[in-house]
Amino acid sequence: MTISAPGSNQIPATLIPGDGIGPEIVDAVTQVLAALGAPFAWDVQQGGLAGIEAAGDPLPGVTLDSIRKNKLALKGPLTTPVGGGFRSVNVRLREEFQLYANLRPARTLVPGGRFENIDLVLVRENLEGLYVAFEHYIPVGDDPHAVAISSGVNTREGARRIVRYAFEYAVAHGRRKVTLVHKANVLKALTGVFLEAGREVARAYEGRIACDERIVDACAMQLVLNPWQFDVIVTTNLFGDILSDLIAGLVGGLGAAPGANIGEKAAIFEAVHGSAPDIAGKGIANPTALLLAAGLMLDHVGLTQQATALRRGIDAVLIEDNVRTGDLGGSSSTQDFAAALVQRIASSRT
Repeated sequence: MTISAPGSNQIPATLIPGDGIGPEIVDAVTQVLAALGAPFAWDVQQGGLAGIEAAGDPLPGVTLDSIRKNKLALKGPLTTPVGGGFRSVNVRLREEFQLYANLRPARTLVPGGRFENIDLVLVRENLEGLYVAFEHYIPVGDDPHAVAISSGVNTREGARRIVRYAFEYAVAHGRRKVTLVHKANVLKALTGVFLEAGREVARAYEGRIACDERIVDACAMQLVLNPWQFDVIVTTNLFGDILSDLIAGLVGGLGAAPGANIGEKAAIFEAVHGSAPDIAGKGIANPTALLLAAGLMLDHVGLTQQATALRRGIDAVLIEDNVRTGDLGGSSSTQDFAAALVQRIASSRT
């Protein structure tokens, strides 16, 4: 379903409202983007539980076709049912469109927390590592699951590609340093190839972007003790999954955590939190993470002026207007937040 016909300057994009609080926060985001000049012409499609209800699949073919056509999507949180043979919707999307880079920026939005002035970016390899899930059981006696075995796969080319993406991101965004995070002291082959490839790529950026290395467990500890020593972190799939949530915790949790999944032929932007069915329909969900994801989407298509206006507006609403949802210590509704942000954007454009 198309909710806006493409204008001369509008960019076609797929919009997936998602489950739980998804439709509420997506509605808030589309209101704000409309205030920024409606840069996207939305093709609305379903996924998750809504996809099962509509087409018997959490990732219907029409949704995939829409993303394939538009090469650009914004999605709310999707629920993968427990049991029933359905694979993770997010994993399926990454594999279907070869979205090899997961971008997870995190910066302090509301001062007064445990950590101030955080501004980090984690780049996670999205397709390889232990998440390829080559798993099986070995039965022993009467226990069919006595031994569980899993194999990870990292390729040199995949490692080069993700590290190169991290360095190019650093160059494009005025960053100073990239940290390679690995476990090559123990997983000498699986993450050793990542470290070798990372060092090789880093040499091409000498004199422009600094590079250092951390073992993943030491990195986790140092992120808690002194996160300001890091700038851009690049790592493998499993380590990136864990560290990106740790970094989100430094800035208040997943409610402030946007995500981008980037490939050669498509890009999908999302809030990384869950669908929160316990608060769905109450109008109290925080749309900030999805708004920030929309900012990444604007950056991706070259609309940096609108992206900057969006981020500045969010900052002003949170800090100057003190309009905050309950998870950020306020009492404002989802719609209150969206309305305040629309007003901020409108006033800055006059």
